[in-house]
Amino acid sequence: MTPEYGEITQLLVKMRLGSPEAESRLLSLIYGELRRIAARYMRGERADHSLQPTALVHEAYLRLHNMGSVDWQSRTHFLAVAAHTMRRILVDHARAKKAGKRGLDWNQVELDVDQIYCASQATVDTIELDEALTRLAAFDERQAKIVEMRFFGGLSEQEIGLSMGISERTVKREWRIAKAWLYQELSQARQPQIQA
Repeated sequence: MTPEYGEITQLLVKMRLGSPEAESRLLSLIYGELRRIAARYMRGERADHSLQPTALVHEAYLRLHNMGSVDWQSRTHFLAVAAHTMRRILVDHARAKKAGKRGLDWNQVELDVDQIYCASQATVDTIELDEALTRLAAFDERQAKIVEMRFFGGLSEQEIGLSMGISERTVKREWRIAKAWLYQELSQARQPQIQA
């Protein structure tokens, strides 16, 4: 870890206490990482998506800022919440578009086959993926958080373990299980339903 990581955690504490200087400094330190997370999300979106990574970062930061006095634990905690917030923004955007444009493939997101084993399908519906993650969270909330932080946030297994208070080995095991579960869920969702 770089000294910057510790500084980010200290700035989060100061920001929670109301320091505008800490918030300004935090944004300058964390902006690149937020942009990386946004770019990771947007990499799978269609090329003409109306949201761009910069707009996604700004919207996420505004939502994080409006959350009030969150008890930020660390840089990793902040990035995990930021990744979740970006996911919510993209899903809300997809739902709004779907309401206005029934039947078009505007809300397809490309999945990295190494990430979720979706070799049979290169894309999946953003809302479908969100619903699968919601089902996973109902079944195993920890696995859903690991997927969100790893797949969407790009956090390392070590960072996830630190954020969640579990071992890196546990993160690896839960990540493998969650990927297999998601693959199964998303594959079933793609199969045509036969009417009896």
